[in-house]
Amino acid sequence: MRDLLRSGAEGGGFVPPSSGDFELPPIFGDNIYTTKPIALVFLSVILISAFFIISSRKAAVLPSKLQFAGESVYTFVRNDLAKDVIGHDFLRFVPYLFTLFTFILVNNLFGIIPLLQFPTMSRVSFPYILALTVYLVFHYVGIRKQGAIKYFKEIMFMPGVPKAAYILITPLEILTFFLVRPLTLSLRLFANMFAGHLLLLVFILGGEHLLQGVIGLKLISPFAFGIGIVLTFFEFMVQCLQAYIFTLLAALYIAGALADEH
Repeated sequence: MRDLLRSGAEGGGFVPPSSGDFELPPIFGDNIYTTKPIALVFLSVILISAFFIISSRKAAVLPSKLQFAGESVYTFVRNDLAKDVIGHDFLRFVPYLFTLFTFILVNNLFGIIPLLQFPTMSRVSFPYILALTVYLVFHYVGIRKQGAIKYFKEIMFMPGVPKAAYILITPLEILTFFLVRPLTLSLRLFANMFAGHLLLLVFILGGEHLLQGVIGLKLISPFAFGIGIVLTFFEFMVQCLQAYIFTLLAALYIAGALADEH
């Protein structure tokens, strides 16, 4: 951020943040695997593991605050995202959905945590990989449930549809199941995290730049900071919502693959 402001000051004007500000250099060495987003992913795994291990280590009938918080997150995913969506076969998918939800949530929240201030999911490669896991899981579940021939046959030739309509419907169904679903799942998460973080950069860096100007601009800077603070709370809601939506859609795709007709 400071480099961006410095370059703007040297050039005589404010240089707005852009997609280039998401391309972070390696923390050490010259290795693409030592960048801040990679470090945050590892940090998220450590934090999530430590939190749930500590919160469940001394589980009691009357839970502590930490145990209550951990159980609340687990119960939410188990009941609202797995049981209510998938149905009677939900239990075997709870660990996957729980891991997916907590991992996305924590990495999203990094975008508003002081000193970290970078949402990992604003790098599109991470949402792509998560969407790929969802893609593989729901297709594997469908094939194992119905057999490969029946599963792919029902995707390409939807039951109860006039044969003439297959000319239009079959290509659309193939695109939906094998391209549109993983792409929209990943790009929705990426776009929201990228756009939200970019907006925060605009107002926070803009407010700091105004402080360096003449007295009239300095008087305006608190408004820029104020909008940045409001957007931070809004971004918090979006980050939680996107983790929920991604996990909900994963559960819906799995439920569809388990259905006799999908």
